Amino acid sequence: MPTPTAIDSAIARWLTSSSPHPSVAHEAWQDHRPAMLRTGGPYDAVRMPLALVHAAADSSAPDVVAGVLAEVLDGPVICHPRHWYYALVPAGTCETWQSAEAVVRGPGAWLGIPRPDRTEPTPLNPYWAVPVEQAGKLCAPDTVAELLRAGRARAEGAAR
Repeated sequence: MPTPTAIDSAIARWLTSSSPHPSVAHEAWQDHRPAMLRTGGPYDAVRMPLALVHAAADSSAPDVVAGVLAEVLDGPVICHPRHWYYALVPAGTCETWQSAEAVVRGPGAWLGIPRPDRTEPTPLNPYWAVPVEQAGKLCAPDTVAELLRAGRARAEGAAR
């Protein structure tokens, strides 16, 4: 793992701040594994179906999808290949979320968080489709819901 810069250290501290033992997360990252961290502390996570995200981006190519997510959501998004994307959103989003297209993981849930610099797509392991730019910068829940609505509309239109 490269020597972290001050920004990388701040991001890692923020990502692991929900853990009573952040060193366990850092060990997982050093072993090239995702860290299992609780949501509901500094962030919740919207679990977005791969098919809807790909439909919204009108592509399944990782670089195209990442570009669309970065532009539209303007916040960190994790890709768990073959299954889900997770948009990090403000804590408490699970209490107000109203979209039927996705669920929100809030207090008490766990999420596999890749090392902050793991941004290259992989076939199996989680990576940052949109990396964390700064500690505390999150996706807006309304924008995430709109992206999913657009994906649903495009997917249903294509099926007709």
